[in-house]
Parts: sequence; C-alpha cells; structure tokens
Amino acid sequence: MDPKHKSRALTEGPERAAARAYLKGINYSDEDLAKPIIGVANTWIETMPCNFHLRMLAKHVKDGIRAAGGTPMELNTVAISDGITMGTSGMKTSLVSREVIADSIELVARGHLFDGVVALSGCDKTLPGTVMALARLDLPSLMLYGGSIRPGRFQGKDVTIQAVFEAVGAHAAGKMTDAELHELEGVASPGPGAGACGGQFTANTMAMAFEVLGISPEGSSMVPAEAETKQKVAFEAGQLIVEVLKRGVTARQVITKDSLENAIAAVATSGGSTNAVLHLLAVAHEAGVALSIDDFDRISDATPLLCDLAPGGKYVAVDLYAAGGVPLVLKRLQQLGRLNENAPTVTGRTVGEIARAAEEAEGQVVVREMSEAIKPSGGLAILRGNLAPDGCVVKLAGHERRHHQGPARVFEGEEAAMREVLAGTIEQGDVLVIRNEGPVGGPGMREMLAVTAALNGAGLGEHVALLTDGRFSGATHGFMGGHVAPEAALNGPIAAVHDGDVITIDVDAKRIDVDLDDAEIAERVAAYDPPVSPDATGVLAKYAKLVGSAGQGAVTT
Repeated sequence: MDPKHKSRALTEGPERAAARAYLKGINYSDEDLAKPIIGVANTWIETMPCNFHLRMLAKHVKDGIRAAGGTPMELNTVAISDGITMGTSGMKTSLVSREVIADSIELVARGHLFDGVVALSGCDKTLPGTVMALARLDLPSLMLYGGSIRPGRFQGKDVTIQAVFEAVGAHAAGKMTDAELHELEGVASPGPGAGACGGQFTANTMAMAFEVLGISPEGSSMVPAEAETKQKVAFEAGQLIVEVLKRGVTARQVITKDSLENAIAAVATSGGSTNAVLHLLAVAHEAGVALSIDDFDRISDATPLLCDLAPGGKYVAVDLYAAGGVPLVLKRLQQLGRLNENAPTVTGRTVGEIARAAEEAEGQVVVREMSEAIKPSGGLAILRGNLAPDGCVVKLAGHERRHHQGPARVFEGEEAAMREVLAGTIEQGDVLVIRNEGPVGGPGMREMLAVTAALNGAGLGEHVALLTDGRFSGATHGFMGGHVAPEAALNGPIAAVHDGDVITIDVDAKRIDVDLDDAEIAERVAAYDPPVSPDATGVLAKYAKLVGSAGQGAVTT
C-alpha cells in the first residue's frame, strides 16, 4: 500500500497550494506534508476519570507516529460517562454517543483523507464507537484503550465504584450510615487518578474483547491508566500504526468472523458484561460480517468461566494485568481449543502466536486452569420465549440461579422502579419488569445499575429477577434477569405484561415466558399505549427514528 494512499489527493500538486497554505499556517512543514497523515481520534473529555488522561496519552501516540515517519493530526469527539449519568435522564445519551463517536471519526477521517487512524478510548461507549468507525473506514488503524483505574480502599478492603451504587441501597435500607456513605464515595474512585471502572464491567470487557479481536495491540488493554508503562504503550501504538500502514493491513482484514468469535469466547470466559453482545453485533455490522446473538449462546455454552473477576468474582483489571493480562486469557482459550488461532492482529502476529508466547505470573489466581473452572460454561446465555421472540441476553456470572418464577412488578421507566426499591416495597420472588427503556422507547437505552445495585445493597439480589427492554449494567451481579427484544415501543410482548402476571426464566431450557397465551399477548400489545418520553426531542428524537433493534446491535446504519 502507498503510505499516502489517501492524503496525496489532499497535499500534492499545484492545485493543492491553498490546502498546504492552511496547514503551513498551523506549523505543518513541507516535510510533514510529504509523509503519511495519521488521524489520532481522541475521546478525551473532562467530565469523567475514564477519559480524563487521554489528552496526555495522545501526545505520546503522536510522538510515536512522528518517530516512525508519519504526521499525526489529532481530532476529538464526544464522550458520555455511564457511571456519572447513571440513574438520570442524562444516561439516555450514552448509547446515542456511540453512534456520534463513530460518525464524527468517520467524517473527519474521510473529509481530511487520513491514510490511517489511531483511536483512543476510555469509558464504555467510546470503545465500540471508535472501533465501529475503524470498521466503516477500513483504513490501516488500531484502537488504544486508556486503561483501568486502581481500586480504592474502604474499611480495609479493595472497592470499586460498584460498592458506592450498592451502598445507596444499603443506606436506604438502614444498613449504612450517612458518614459511612460519605467516606466510601470519597475513596471508591481514588485520586488524583484516571482510568475506567476497575472490574470486568463494560469498559474492561470491551477492551479485552478488542485486544482479542486483534484491533488493539497485544498486551496493551490491561495496562492500568496510571501505570508508568502506559506512556510507553502509547508511544509504541504510534509507531505501530505506521507499520500497519506500510503493511497495508486494514481494519476489515482484522475484524473477521473468526476474530469476532474469539472476542465472544473471551467475554464468556471472563464473565464480562452482557453489553458485549450489543457492541460486538454493532461492530460486526459495520465490518460487513454476519453475526447473530445465537453465536454468543453457542460459544458461551462451550466456553467455561475461568476468570475470577468482579463484579461476579474477587479481582479487578489491575490484578489481571499482574497475572498476565489478555495474552494469558488467550493462552487459556488456546488450551481449551476455543481459539481460532490463525486470526490476524494489527501487530502482524496471529492470536495463536500471542497465546503461545503469553507469560503467566507464578502463583496467580485470577485466571484459572480448566480443572478449576468457576463454571462449566460462560458468563452469558441467550433465551427465547413468548417474552423475547428476538432473544434475551442473560448474565450468568455472579450467581447460581438458573430458574426463577414469580409475579411481575411492572414499571414504566427506571425512575418508577427506583422509587419502589428505595421505599422497600419490592418482595422476594418478584420479577421487576422495567420497560420503555429501549433504544426507541427511551430513547437511548439506559443501563440501570442504580436500580440493581440498590436491590443488592438492600439484600434482595439473590431473591428477585429483573427484565427490561433496555439494559441492566454489566456491573450487576447476583441477579437473574435479562434484556429482551423487541422493545415495548416496537410492539414487543413485554408491553403485554401486567402486575401479577407470572414470569418464568429457565436458563437450562433457554426460555423466558409469561403465563399468557398468544392471543392474550396480541390483544394486550394492541391496546398498549406507551408513555411519551419527555426526552424525545433533538438528537434523541433523531436517534429514535433511525435506530434498529437491540437484538441486532441497535445500529443506525
């Protein structure tokens, strides 16, 4: 590949004098413009710790690009913090931001004819958003994850931000004092520092998935945000993108069915967030690869849960890094025969070669051997039934229940459910049904960590089930429940559920059903009048008109 395969049309020839004049005005030299131009797509923002340090990290990426013979041009895009906006109407913007991130990177890269792209990500939606853009552009490219924050310390124990969400429920139930809650909120996200939430929540799940996928450099994703080696990782990523460009390797050559299946296996064996289903489906769509939710079920069934990671387990991302990082996970998948070993990566090595070279810390207990598997199958399952004809994603890591039957408690939106949880009216055995939180009905598909964590904090996590046409956060554990499609706003059968209807969730049978016949469901759905969202204006209204079903990744293209 010509290293300036795109940018020659922007920078060369007498007719491009005006373009060069503009660029020289901001200190690009003739020498700079003769080199390949690499876009550095940054999701830096000051609204959260997850992406707060990416401006500094981008400097080292750009230094690496220059050292390797390229010219970097940095651009920035939006980012929304899931954790900070959680439980408010602001979180309806989070999934929407995934599309805006992808759109904006695509637009700048196409408009300015970049020869290659490095994307920097941090919080949840910035990871899939950046990789969706890379898949659309199909340029030589890679994604660099900003890394995880270190755990905080509270009452002698390591804690993550999940502890604070659960503490809200404990406080409401009288199990925690005002002073204890205040102390916890001051230490759970330790500062001064930066990085994404520490457990195998959505950010770390997707970071692992994308390293396994091959679009992120090997060994990079679990390096903590504040580690001394992070700057070196960033510099090397800058060097690597120029090498990738010279080799002519594009994003779609890396993002294949085999590599996506490897990513799914990593999510399954690590007990990762069910949001990986939504995001990997979206990436596959952008890359033109056929992938369905049934692929997740097939792979998860055949892949044991080996990683003892929070929220279902004991350890966090910094512990995984010390144990051997993502290459160690690849090694375990290879030993299990669950790795498509010939899948390529941006480094030029196959994932099989990376797995064979993985180093494992002596005595590490984070990633178990097969003989000591936490569970014989992975951390998620896909159910179907009269409540989920398009499928329901259920997280299995963190609890042992595989069957629940109980009466429905129906809520039109997260706030209504949260009020009842904090009021203490939820009873053991209940199935909380929270609807009109899907991509169209929200609009925006909020995660509901505030509700689930409050239930956990109140001691109800092992005794109730949850069902939604939106999402329950990847940080939840101890619950049986899932995300159904289609949503109520699209005449999904969840719209038919009334208070007291008996719902059965049966993981072994792969079923989720309400005790109603088809005729009754159809009649109730036809009569259902969904509430009008006060947030369905502006960008959210546009999104609601364009977005597809969550069962196909909630994409807008």
